[in-house]
Amino acid sequence: MTDLADALVDCDEETVLDLVRQRVDSGSAVPDIIAECNDGMSELGNRFEEGDAFIPDLMFAGMIMKKVTDELTPLVRQSGEAGSRKKLLIGTVKNDIHDIGKNLTAMIFQGSGFEVIDLGTDVPAEKFVAAIEEHHPDIVGLSLLLTTSRPSVRSTVEAITKAGFRDSVKICLGGAAADAVLAQETGCDFYGAGAIDTLKWAKTL
Repeated sequence: MTDLADALVDCDEETVLDLVRQRVDSGSAVPDIIAECNDGMSELGNRFEEGDAFIPDLMFAGMIMKKVTDELTPLVRQSGEAGSRKKLLIGTVKNDIHDIGKNLTAMIFQGSGFEVIDLGTDVPAEKFVAAIEEHHPDIVGLSLLLTTSRPSVRSTVEAITKAGFRDSVKICLGGAAADAVLAQETGCDFYGAGAIDTLKWAKTL
């Protein structure tokens, strides 16, 4: 892993932010910076599963990532203005209020030139449908962290299909409680293990 990823694993906020600023100053692309951070978060998740990290570590790392997002958001908005205007509509599904992964995904899509419509968290199926009708996105991103919210993925895809929009959008699924099986069972087009994977898929469409 890189020094930035290592610093995030160590929950060293000062070093993480310093390294992010150094990379920005040296001209590193925002998606590359986020990819390094994602590597650190993934490693921290692995250590949590192995009993070598704990819930407070995950929470603090999430707080650091929020600050990274704040640092990079002005840059991605600026860089997105001149890029492709393909649209991503994204939200955390109903009964789930977590937003870190969603926010990171929205940010790197903006940085790659996508127009992003962020519906926030705890988004009911009908709100997704209304937003599709209003904004005509190319891609709809569904995020979830809680396994108890998995039924909301199915109900959202079903609502989009019932409204007649299923053939006009690609639906991707991501988040800690998501997996390829859930994506397939609910009729999503893609499961992204991380924001960078999802962006790579989106660029192939």
